[in-house]
Amino acid sequence: MAPGPLGAASPGISSGHLVFISAQLPLDAHGELAGATAAEQADRALENLAHQLRSTGLSLDQVVSLEIHLVDEADIAAVDAALEARFVPPYPALNLSGVPWLPGGARLQVAAIAQRY
Repeated sequence: MAPGPLGAASPGISSGHLVFISAQLPLDAHGELAGATAAEQADRALENLAHQLRSTGLSLDQVVSLEIHLVDEADIAAVDAALEARFVPPYPALNLSGVPWLPGGARLQVAAIAQRY
């Protein structure tokens, strides 16, 4: 089970054929930060994303766009490796940006848009 988003937000919401998944932090089921490295945190955040998608009847296969916020640009290679491990070409569109901080000391967060076919 993935924890829900922080604040007044839905974990995910549908609009027509699109499903918008709120940013997923690398938190375990108890809301604790999971993993110390970017690779570990990326794996956990993507697992949380997959969980939220499953709750809408979708999977990572239907993701058309990802938005990833990173605290440290040195983590780009680890995040890219995590993406390559979970997605197949054609890969989702990617919006990658740097941020000065994330809740709980997380190194990254991942949001997505998926499409129902």
